[in-house]
Amino acid sequence: MKKTNIAILCVTGLLLLCAACGRNTDTGEQSVMQSTEDSKASAEASVETGTTESAQAVEAGTTENAPTVQVGAGGVPVVGIVTYTGGIEDESFNQSAWEGLQRLSGAVECETEFYESASEVDFEQNIDMLVEKGGTLCWGIGYDCADELLGKAGKHPEVSFAIVDYAYDEPAGNVTSVVFRAEEPSFLVGFVAGNVTKTGKVGFVGGESNAVIDQFEYGYRAGVAYAAKELGKQIEVETVYVGTFDDSYRGKELAGNLYQDGCDIVFQAAGESGLGVIQAAQETENYVIGVDKDQSYLAPEHVLTSALKYVNKAVFQVSMDYLEGEQIGGRAISLGLAEGAMGVSEGHALYSDQVYEQMLELQQEIMDEKLDPPSNRAEYDAFIKSF
Repeated sequence: MKKTNIAILCVTGLLLLCAACGRNTDTGEQSVMQSTEDSKASAEASVETGTTESAQAVEAGTTENAPTVQVGAGGVPVVGIVTYTGGIEDESFNQSAWEGLQRLSGAVECETEFYESASEVDFEQNIDMLVEKGGTLCWGIGYDCADELLGKAGKHPEVSFAIVDYAYDEPAGNVTSVVFRAEEPSFLVGFVAGNVTKTGKVGFVGGESNAVIDQFEYGYRAGVAYAAKELGKQIEVETVYVGTFDDSYRGKELAGNLYQDGCDIVFQAAGESGLGVIQAAQETENYVIGVDKDQSYLAPEHVLTSALKYVNKAVFQVSMDYLEGEQIGGRAISLGLAEGAMGVSEGHALYSDQVYEQMLELQQEIMDEKLDPPSNRAEYDAFIKSF
C-alpha cells in the first residue's frame, strides 16, 4: 500500500479523562479528548510518510463492519501493543503507549500485552503473536507498521486494531487511527528556544525524516522564527537526522557536533536516539528540549522544556471506549492542544516567567485557531512569508 498524505477530520465521541497518569503533573494531563461539540470540527494533520504536499480532506471510513468487544482465553478482553523500534523503555513514544495500557489494566478488568520490535521486519510477526495470544484490540505504535496492521485487519475482521501516527485513505471498519498535531507544541518550544538562546543558533535532531517528524521540525522552526521576529534578530536553526529511532550513541554524536558548532539548545524528536542528545547536552553544559514525555527528570539542569505528546492518554481512552462498547473502528482521530492531548512542560525553572507566560498566550491562540503552526516545508515557507 502506498502511504500518501491525507487530512484527518474531527475527533468524534471521545470522553474527557477523569484523572492524570504517569509521572507527569502538567495541567494538560487533565483531559485528552472532548465531545464533538467542543472538538475542532475540521482538524487537519498530515501524518503519513511520503510527500510533504498539502493534505486533502477525506471522509473517515464506515463503522458498519466494526467488531464487537471480544474476550480472550482468560475470559476477559486482551488489549496489546506492538512497539516501534526502541521498546517500552525508550523514555518516550513507546513507553508512553505502554503506560497507557498499564493504566487501563488498573481501571478495568482486562489483560494487557506488549511485543517489542527490534526492527521493521518484526512488525508482522509481532502482530501475529498478539492476535494468537487472544488480542481483541491490537495497537500498532508508529506509522511504519501501517501496511502490516492493515493487512492483518483484513485477515482478522473479528479483531479490532488501532494505530498511532497514521491515517489510512481507505480506513477498514475494524481499524482506528489516532494522529497528533505535533507541530503545535513544537512551535511553542521553538518560541521558548528562540527567547533563551544566547548564541543565536539552535538545533534539531530527528530520528527519521518523514512527514510525522516534519511536524516537529517545521513547527519548531516556525516557533524559533516567531521569537526571532519578536526580538528583532536572526536565529539560525541547524537540523540533522540520526536515520533511526534506536541509536542513542549516534544521537549523542550528532548532537555533540551541533553543540560544538555553536548551538546552545537542541530539540530532539528521535525516540531512544534522543537519549543520546540529552547525554550530549549534559556533557557540553548546554540545553536540550525533550519530546513526548516531560523528560526533565533525565537531566534537570539541562532539559529546558519538553514538547508533550500524550500517547499514553490517547491509548488509554480509545481502549476504554472500545471496552465500554463504543464502535471505534473506521475512524481517524486528530488530537492536539485543543483536545488536551499535547502540551508543553509546566515546569520552567531554566527560563523566565515572562517567556513562559508569553508561550501560554501563544498556546491559547493556537487553541483558538488564531495561529496555525506549519507541519511541513511548504507550510513553513508560507508561514515565513506571512510575517
